[in-house]
Amino acid sequence: MAQLAPIATALGAGASIYSTVRQAQTQSSNARAQAEAARQQEAARQQQLAAQQAAEARAREARLAGTTAAARARLAASGVSPDEGSAAALTAGFERDAAAAQADSDQVFAARLSAGRRSLLNNDGSLTTWLRAGSSFGNSLRNLLD
Repeated sequence: MAQLAPIATALGAGASIYSTVRQAQTQSSNARAQAEAARQQEAARQQQLAAQQAAEARAREARLAGTTAAARARLAASGVSPDEGSAAALTAGFERDAAAAQADSDQVFAARLSAGRRSLLNNDGSLTTWLRAGSSFGNSLRNLLD
């Protein structure tokens, strides 16, 4: 009977190790699937943000072109050359304002992109499972030696 105890302990340790390894494989598989889903969601979010950014830039550009054309037409109708003096300063001011608005929009875009980025330090728990397996194996080995 005393000879069966070490064999039973060894079988128990083997079953425990096998169970822990299977659990680690399952967790690893789940972590990969979750990481892939997160990557796909992040890519879709980035595409959506980029499309929104491009649409806003086109709308801003169209407003600038319309405002500049209207100002130049009014100036030309009043007999002022739209390319000289205060008229040129006016159109240059429109362009500066549009450039500043674009820069602000770019900063918001960059912040929105980086806000959803997952940390590279997020763990998937697989190391913990392997450490538990080692601990379980060590305990079983110690029991066999005692």
